[in-house]
Amino acid sequence: MEDENQDTYENNNRERKKIKTKRKELGLSCMLNTEVSALLAVIRRPPEPTSPYYFSSDDHFDSSTLLHSLKSLRALIFNPHQEWHNIDPSLYISPFLLVIQGDDVPAAATGVALFALLKILNLEIFDEKTKGAKEAINSIVTAISGCRLEKTDSSTEDAVMMRILQVLTAIMKHCASVLLSDHVVCNIVNTCFQVVQHSAGRGDLLQRNARYALHELIQIIFSRLPDLAIKDSESESESESGSESETGTDDSSGGGGDLNSGYGIRSAVDVFHFLCSLLNVVRVVEMEGSTFHDPDEDLQHFALVLINSAIELSGEEIGRHSKLLRMIQDDLFHHLIHYGTCSSPLVLSMICSTVLNIYHFLRRFIRLQLEAFFAIVLLRVVPLASSMSLQEVALEGLITFCRQPTFIIEAYVNYDCDPLSRSLFEEIGKLLCKNSFPMTSPVTTLQVLAFEGLATMIHNIADNIDKEDDSSPIGPYPVVITEYSPFWEEKSKDELESWVDFVRIRKAQKKKILIAASHFNRDEKKGLEYLKFSKLVSDPPDPKAYAFFFRYTPGLDKNMIGDYLGDPSHFNIEVLREFTDTFKFSGMVLDIALRSYLETFRLPGEAQKIQRILEAFSERFYDEQSSDVFVSKDAVFILCYSVIMLNTDQHNPQVKKKMTEEEFIRNNRAINGGQDLPREYLSELFHSISNKAITLFGQSGVSVEMHPSKWIELINRSKLAQPLILCDFDRRLGRDMFACIAGPTVASLCAFFEHTDEEELLQECTEMLISIARIAQYGLEDTLDQLLASFCKFTTLLNPYASTEETLFAFSNDLKPKMATLAVFTIANNFGESIRGGWRNIVDCLLKLKRLKLLPQSVIEFDSASASSSDIPKEPESGIIFPSHDPKFGSRQASGTISRFSHFLSLESMEDSLSLNLSEFEQNLKIIKQCRIGNIFSNSSNLPDDALLNLGRSLIFAAAGKGQKFSTPVEEEETVGFCWDLVIAIALANIHRFQTFWTNFHDYMLSVAQFPLFSPIPFAEKAILGLFKVCLKLLGTYRVDKIPEELIFKSINLMWKLDKEILDTCCEFITQSVSKVLIEYPANLQTQLGWKSVLHLLSVTGRHSETYDQGVEALIMLMSDGTHVSRTNYVYCIDCAFSFVALKNSPLEKNLKILDLMADSVNLLTQWYKNHHAENNLSVSSNTSNSSLEENSKSLGSSNFTLNLFLKLGEALRKSSLARREEMRNHAIVALQKSFSLAQDLDFSPTNCMNCFNLVIFAMVDDLHEKMLEYSRRENSEREMRSMERTLEIAMELLTNVFLQFLKQISEGPGFRTFWLGVLRRMDTCMKADLGQYGTSKIEELVPDLLKKMITQMKEKGILVQKEGADLWEITYIQIQWIAPSLKEELFPEEMF
Repeated sequence: MEDENQDTYENNNRERKKIKTKRKELGLSCMLNTEVSALLAVIRRPPEPTSPYYFSSDDHFDSSTLLHSLKSLRALIFNPHQEWHNIDPSLYISPFLLVIQGDDVPAAATGVALFALLKILNLEIFDEKTKGAKEAINSIVTAISGCRLEKTDSSTEDAVMMRILQVLTAIMKHCASVLLSDHVVCNIVNTCFQVVQHSAGRGDLLQRNARYALHELIQIIFSRLPDLAIKDSESESESESGSESETGTDDSSGGGGDLNSGYGIRSAVDVFHFLCSLLNVVRVVEMEGSTFHDPDEDLQHFALVLINSAIELSGEEIGRHSKLLRMIQDDLFHHLIHYGTCSSPLVLSMICSTVLNIYHFLRRFIRLQLEAFFAIVLLRVVPLASSMSLQEVALEGLITFCRQPTFIIEAYVNYDCDPLSRSLFEEIGKLLCKNSFPMTSPVTTLQVLAFEGLATMIHNIADNIDKEDDSSPIGPYPVVITEYSPFWEEKSKDELESWVDFVRIRKAQKKKILIAASHFNRDEKKGLEYLKFSKLVSDPPDPKAYAFFFRYTPGLDKNMIGDYLGDPSHFNIEVLREFTDTFKFSGMVLDIALRSYLETFRLPGEAQKIQRILEAFSERFYDEQSSDVFVSKDAVFILCYSVIMLNTDQHNPQVKKKMTEEEFIRNNRAINGGQDLPREYLSELFHSISNKAITLFGQSGVSVEMHPSKWIELINRSKLAQPLILCDFDRRLGRDMFACIAGPTVASLCAFFEHTDEEELLQECTEMLISIARIAQYGLEDTLDQLLASFCKFTTLLNPYASTEETLFAFSNDLKPKMATLAVFTIANNFGESIRGGWRNIVDCLLKLKRLKLLPQSVIEFDSASASSSDIPKEPESGIIFPSHDPKFGSRQASGTISRFSHFLSLESMEDSLSLNLSEFEQNLKIIKQCRIGNIFSNSSNLPDDALLNLGRSLIFAAAGKGQKFSTPVEEEETVGFCWDLVIAIALANIHRFQTFWTNFHDYMLSVAQFPLFSPIPFAEKAILGLFKVCLKLLGTYRVDKIPEELIFKSINLMWKLDKEILDTCCEFITQSVSKVLIEYPANLQTQLGWKSVLHLLSVTGRHSETYDQGVEALIMLMSDGTHVSRTNYVYCIDCAFSFVALKNSPLEKNLKILDLMADSVNLLTQWYKNHHAENNLSVSSNTSNSSLEENSKSLGSSNFTLNLFLKLGEALRKSSLARREEMRNHAIVALQKSFSLAQDLDFSPTNCMNCFNLVIFAMVDDLHEKMLEYSRRENSEREMRSMERTLEIAMELLTNVFLQFLKQISEGPGFRTFWLGVLRRMDTCMKADLGQYGTSKIEELVPDLLKKMITQMKEKGILVQKEGADLWEITYIQIQWIAPSLKEELFPEEMF
């Protein structure tokens, strides 16, 4: 059942298709019948007698044949078994073709026949598979191309021509058009063009239709080009000679040679050749009785439109067809370059568009042609054009190229980095800079256009150089040539591992070559030596290197080149030969080759030099000639001399009788191996020389004329040159590109910003500034500094002659200063790592804003960690704080996201400001807030070392008054404080690398201190306040590295030494800071300089009544704890303690406490001493200790070092014993006594003990004795004298006790006898003290007891005994007799007998 349904369904479908086909066939039959009937009616219609084209019946054409054919066709139309798509098309087309081709057929009948053909083609009654389709469609073209219109009016003729155009277009669009031969296609195009030409003097409608039809034909032909197959025969045809290939007679080329294969590349070549020839069509113009030829610019423009269409549709496929490609490289470009320099703006615009299209699709094959187009057309027309409109067109064409994504990088790589080419990118960039540089206001349209082009170029470089995902290396900058490599040799990217490095080396070579050229023009030897020095010439020298240097280096002195090439030395002759070999003379006649050769240097005047040069030329020309005109190089040589003589004869004004053509030919008979040269050849030479002289004495420089010899040479070179390198941006190349034009770009940008007032243009300037900053990150910091210097001036903040009111008015009422200010600080925020000297200008602007009171109260905020849990005020003196970091603006790593200044600018309109009731000051303040000035300093941790150092230097120098003018002391103080706030903010933000930059900061401080007009006030005062904040931050955490601590205290000491008064004016802050260090961070204070500075400042600033309590409490806490008193700081602790004790009117209980702590500190000495010995024993047993650590340990823990520390303590207590208050003196001696008691374990040697007595105890006793005597000589000083006497008694007791304590050690010393005499002498002195009017001293009663005590102990210990050879006993006995005779019997009973 299902099978039956399926069969039924298929049968129904077939029936429906049959019905549909029959209906279609019937429709076609009706259409043909209608057209045949219409045509018959028109043919039979008699002409109107009133028509000017009326002809009699005798003249009427014979219509019998036409009528018969039409009637025959009508008889076949409604055949029921007819299937039109299977019928030979000629059957129903031929009757219409007979009408079209018939003579004297009325135009109306021709029009109807053409319309019938148009219907047949549009309805596609037949296709390419229909039998006879090829003959039919070719016959249609033949008939239409042979159509003749006779005896008709112009309107009817125009209508028929339009119908012809429609049919021709329909033929090419028909599916059977693939069967057309190349010849037929060319015939179609030619027929269409004839209509175009015929319509030139007719109606505008016909001309437009004709041109549109021709445009459609070109599009159809060249749209098929990508689909054509390239046969092997085309590669074979490459080797065939010029005339046959270029005329298109070679049928072997791809896709069209065989009549059965349809049209193909051959027709495309012929049509394209035809289009190129249209560019050279001229029209004859008669003016004032003279006739001259002028290019038909209308036709040129139309031809360029067609050529553009062909290139756009063919695309890259043209590069696969050698003939078509050669035509573009040679014919087309020759015409484009020639007419580009002398055409109208419209034609020049089309020329630029054509070259741009060729660049997009075929730039690999037009390297030299593209260079010539820019050098001779665009770069020449822009500065030299006769009209502004022509300049604008050329400039727009140039900018359009620059807008292409890879044009500028490819131009730089292929031309600027090629020593044998022009620096195309650099020339374009400098041309744009020059044309955008305004001299006056307002800017012109041309300047705006050039500036936009320059901005496009800079944005392109910036966008490609500053990519976040770019992993290419950075640097080195600049490139250094380390080894010799031939600068004229090119290599493809595939041959090199590091292609970018190769390109950069070639660019460096090119720079060196230009420097060598400059040296060469002044001194030949120096120039050539520089080539060797720069590794541009091998060792030994290669003649080829010199040859290429002379041949391709622009600006060389041509006189010097000629003299060098003509020199007879062997090496120079080799250079001459290599130089001549650089020329390609194939395809040139002699005079063109000679012109090309002699254009590169000046022919020297010496005959022998001329001979050598011409011999080299003749040999090269003979080897390169493509014809058999010359039989030997000697014939060329003779003819060269003859041509030069003819040139002199024809163009030297002193020669009155000129040589004739016949004389020239006669003079050159039998020079070609005994035969004559062809007369035509000599005749052409004569006329060429007569019409245009050969320049024998050329000037230096690069020729910009594209004469025939130069074009032929270019084409010859292009056959051997490497293809244009296609490449993308590389970070290093992008940086080098901008470096070439950095100077002019900066100058143009600044001048343009200065002279323009339009907001949109100002916006473009600031965007360009941002792009330059992005590029400057890669080794171009000087460029950014220059820009910032200029833009800082545009802020109007740095005008030294304007008052504050004038500056504020200018800033408030002009958009330009606001945009400049915002731009400057935007650069500082986001590209600070690239700023060096520019920080000085930024700081100057910042200080001016400070003086104008335009800085908000939220500009600087110190790190909260540095002031946490502290009494130090968190807000600096300037009252300015940092805002938090804005995450939408990154540092260098995120700067790739910054591409336009509009991301930052948010200036509101005046209406918005008024609606918000903002005052002028508030509006300015709002602008400054957008500058995010605080972020510059809070994010300074992202700055590299160089940028940070320059920023710090600028701030320190500004704080010292460098470049600043202050109107009042208050203003100076505020400015200095502000600068130091910023310096400290930088230090706090970069505390992690403090030692990297602070050494330089300290040097800057030393430098400013040597300024001639430097005033330490308020510089040092503000500095020391900030430096202590940094110090607290550093000491807030433990650091292994001690250098930062030393650096900061070095700077602190420098500041207070510059102005010691600040120790008084800032005493509270300093005391507060050092107390905080001693109380909270003593463990982190590790250096001697640190402890010395802190304790010294504590002792100095703590002497004030308002700071004494805090200072002394800090000291007492430090010494009471003892944990942080070490060998390193012990001396400084004792000095500080003594300074507090020595203060007048200081609290007694505090002083006594300090004295006790000083005495107790001997325990620390004892502990260190014991630890030192234990460590030494351990190190000796292990024998693995580090030598440097051992030495340090020995120096800090040895007995000598311990003695020195003890002596320091003893001297402090000795000095304290001289205090005015008796309690203090007595307690000091008691403390000293305690110290000696505790020092028992220090194992003093005899010498050490004696030193202690001499420096401390003896000195103390002597001083007290002297003081007592001094008071005794004063009036009314008995109380003081008695007080001092009591102290002296205690001191004498101390002497006795300590003597007895160390008697054993002292007695073992070699100087004990002398020491003992010193003790006895002091006892004697005190015993016999003369108190004058105040009576006798109570010491007289004390001394005998002390002597008795000492001598008794000495006897008991066997030190003082009577024995032979020792006089100690005798001396003591004698002294006792003198000092206290009453003791003689008791102490020396033996001597009494």
